Order: sequence, then C-alpha cells, then structure tokens
Amino acid sequence: MQTENKTSITNIAAVGDIHVCETDQGKWEDFFREVSQRADVLLLCGDLTDTGRVAEAEVLAHELKSCTIPVVAVLGNHDYERDNGKAIRKLLINENVHLLDGDSVVIGDVGFAGVKGFGGGFDKAMLGMFGEQMIKDFVQEAVDEALKLDGALARLDSEHVDLKKIAVLHYAPIKATVEGEPEQIFPFLGSSRLAEPLNRRQVLAAFHGHAHIGVLEGETSKGVKVFNVSKPILEREGYDPAFYLFQV
Repeated sequence: MQTENKTSITNIAAVGDIHVCETDQGKWEDFFREVSQRADVLLLCGDLTDTGRVAEAEVLAHELKSCTIPVVAVLGNHDYERDNGKAIRKLLINENVHLLDGDSVVIGDVGFAGVKGFGGGFDKAMLGMFGEQMIKDFVQEAVDEALKLDGALARLDSEHVDLKKIAVLHYAPIKATVEGEPEQIFPFLGSSRLAEPLNRRQVLAAFHGHAHIGVLEGETSKGVKVFNVSKPILEREGYDPAFYLFQV
C-alpha cells in the first residue's frame, strides 16, 4: 500500500472511459489543468486508452504532465485489448499515477482501493460457478477481482483508524448504474460480487465506468453510493468539462 501525505481532501474528481487516442496530443492538457484547479485528487476509472496501444498510453502520460494533483487509476478492458497492460501500467506509474490493481493508496485522510473488476451479472441473475470449465473460469475471474478489492480494503482498515474509504473500479458493482444498456449485455458490464466488499468494509463511495449508456448514480443494498462516471454519461448529463466532483 502506498501513502501520500497531504492535507485533508475535500474534492475528488472522477471520470472513466476517456479512451485516449494517438491523435490526442494537446487535447487533454486544459482538461487536466482545470481538474487540478477544482479538485484535490483525480480518479481515472479505466479504459484510459482507446485500443490498448502503447502509443496511446504515451500520449496520456504526456498529457498528464498538466495535472498537478494526485492521480489514482485502474485499467479497463480496452487497456488490455492488445495485451499491453504491463507496458501501459509502467508508463503511467512513471508519471506518478497511483495505478491500483488489488492495492491501495492513502492521500490525506482518504484511502483509495482499486481493481478493474469483471463481469458476471447482478443479483439473482449473477452467473454461478457451474457447467463448462470456460464458464467456471469466467466466474472465477469475477471472484478473484472481488477478493482483490476486499483485500485492499481490509489492509486500509488494519493500517489506518477512521479512514474514509473510496473504491475505484472499471466494471460496475451494481445493476442500477448500468440501466439503459441492453439487458442482454448486463453480464459483461459488471458483477454484484464487487458490491460485497463495498458493503462489508463500509466504503463511503465507489466510482466506475465501462457502461456508456448507464445511470450516473445508484447505491448498494447497504447504502454505499456508486457513481458511473463514464465520460459519455457525464457529457450527457451536462458536465463540461466531463468530470464528476465528490466532496468528502
């Protein structure tokens, strides 16, 4: 777990699915400057690159030089499209991004735990570990991601007292924030397994992306706030520039 000393955080900016392209040089500089002026930390909720190309991550890394506040991020499915996850991770870490994958970082009095997450469906329609091995493997990936999230949150609990906990995800932990997408693809948009550690560890709020036609805000069965901060949703809701501000 990483720790960064900082005065008390009041504003968290969050956005997912920025899908940076190789032709985006200069496109994001003003965005990151404004975020830095209005927030204390920036969350990037996956799909940082458009097609998982290293060149796209290089553009993002350069644009992030305009960001003067801590950046906490997770990768998304697009970032793994070309099996360049390790290279993309290295590039962003070299720009001081706190890139989380089952680990956490403490900034001021807020602890951030992050995983990419995975699919599997929601509530009574959640896929069970039964049948062909490929189905079991699919479900096991979702279980593993939920366990990684739980472990990261547990370490925050064990090492810090009275810490406000925020979860950073790419896939959705609840059905409510993907409503509007075709129901047929719900199993590929997230999993209720991710909600279990949010409830158990008394997380203050969770942020995710991935579902571009979902709903901005929902909550778990235990009242944990969940925000789908996919850039297309924020733009549809009139956020300009497209980031969501959450005060803690």
